Amino acid sequence: MDVQAQIECLNAALRLQHRSVLMYSVTAGSVIGLEYQAHADKMRRHAAAELEDATRLVEKITALGGIPTTDVAEIEFKEDPAHALDQLVDCEGETLEALQAAIEPTGREAASEAVEHRLEHMIMRKQEQVDYLLRARRRP
Repeated sequence: MDVQAQIECLNAALRLQHRSVLMYSVTAGSVIGLEYQAHADKMRRHAAAELEDATRLVEKITALGGIPTTDVAEIEFKEDPAHALDQLVDCEGETLEALQAAIEPTGREAASEAVEHRLEHMIMRKQEQVDYLLRARRRP
């Protein structure tokens, strides 16, 4: 495992993961309109899952001897719920790419495989959330 590259990639993903926590929380608490109120509780649960994944990234960075970033990727409040969902989809796509990129420096040893599998689970969960948002944006 290229430890320094791994720490850098994990911190790049963590910066975006911090944003995910905030975006889901802000969106869950601010959506208006009957159509979007139905999604608020689901987004609140997504925020909790994002926080759990952020904590796991911090644990791995720390275990590797790195310092976890406290930087948060830029976030912009969207008052219109449809625009908020669009922003979530776009930002989560960026985070998914960063998590995928963090797999590359893992290597092939046991500890490396554990990092890779954890990242794959994060990617799977986050992609399921994005799929939910894509379905929520669609109209019959």
